[in-house]
Amino acid sequence: MALFFHNNLPEGTEQRMTGFRRFQELLSRDYKRFLLVNFLTLLGFLPFILGVLLSVLSSSILVLIPACIIGGIPAGPALSCMHDVLLRSLRDAPGNWRENYRRALKQNWRQSIFPGVLFCLLLGFYTFMLATFFWASRFPESGTLAVYVTGLTLVTMFFSLYWPQIALFEQSKKQRFQNCLLFMIRFFWKTLGCALLQVLYCAVIGLLLPWSILLFPFLGMWFILFTTDFLLYPAMDEAFHIEELIAQELRLSES
Repeated sequence: MALFFHNNLPEGTEQRMTGFRRFQELLSRDYKRFLLVNFLTLLGFLPFILGVLLSVLSSSILVLIPACIIGGIPAGPALSCMHDVLLRSLRDAPGNWRENYRRALKQNWRQSIFPGVLFCLLLGFYTFMLATFFWASRFPESGTLAVYVTGLTLVTMFFSLYWPQIALFEQSKKQRFQNCLLFMIRFFWKTLGCALLQVLYCAVIGLLLPWSILLFPFLGMWFILFTTDFLLYPAMDEAFHIEELIAQELRLSES
């Protein structure tokens, strides 16, 4: 009996390079589509970004909550579609990326809305809390800062596994939640490292504001998500049997 739940996963695969050579190969081959998908994802997150910015400038949590809920509705499907494109690249999926993107949006937008709203609520509250640190007359104590970073890291760990599952499988929310917990336990250090990498990336972007805004059209969200998906993919394949399911689908289509 498999430890993780999984359903169907089409697509095909072949012998591939490994390590940094594989990373370079995918970047050189697919960076143009990553840039275009990054633009679409940023458009999806634009209402959330503007809403959080307005709540921070007005110092109002009453503005933050509806802004996160409304902003999460387009942000969730946009983020799930970005992961779909990244994971298709990792497994060398055939087909035009625009057609695959439209198909992923059609299939996943409903199941992406609730996690999108939840993700934006959590991310919005952490952003608002960070702003309160700067409003305060003194820097937060080390214990407060540790709790903040720990909570943000755990949220990042969880959603680093949740979004790829939406792109890969037809599952219930309960199955995805269980898979996330099991994966985090089994591959704790790998998942933690990838989450800390994302947190560090966001911290650098934040520290370099407003100049880092110029990097968003080029690196934005796709580069760090592609990097973490690339690092997690071997473990996800081991846990969810992705390549095995691909081979099964290929044999069925050929028979």
